[in-house]
Amino acid sequence: MAKVKPKKHLGQHFLKEEQIAREIVNSLTLHDGYPFLLEIGPGMGVLTKYLINQVNLELHVIDLDKESIGYLKEEYPDLTPHIIEGDFLQKHWLQYFNGQPFGIIGNFPYKISSQIFFK
Repeated sequence: MAKVKPKKHLGQHFLKEEQIAREIVNSLTLHDGYPFLLEIGPGMGVLTKYLINQVNLELHVIDLDKESIGYLKEEYPDLTPHIIEGDFLQKHWLQYFNGQPFGIIGNFPYKISSQIFFK
């Protein structure tokens, strides 16, 4: 599948630097034992490809961009049951993860990063 083009109206800015992506994922050491990790706005999966192999964490991803969703399903078919198309801010996450704690990670668009933090 062709690369996903960033969409300005969604505030997308894709992380491209592989070394930075690895360092971000390698920094996930203090997670208090939560069983789930939710990546917000995975885009083309630069973080996803490293997160998918984390031990003791079940990775879920959410993206509003249909093009990104299609790309992720094609590139990471085993992740498909955990790929959510939608708006993070509109979901009721406590119900989604059966009330269990979860961590979030992502290369958040600046225009909604505060909203993500407060949610």
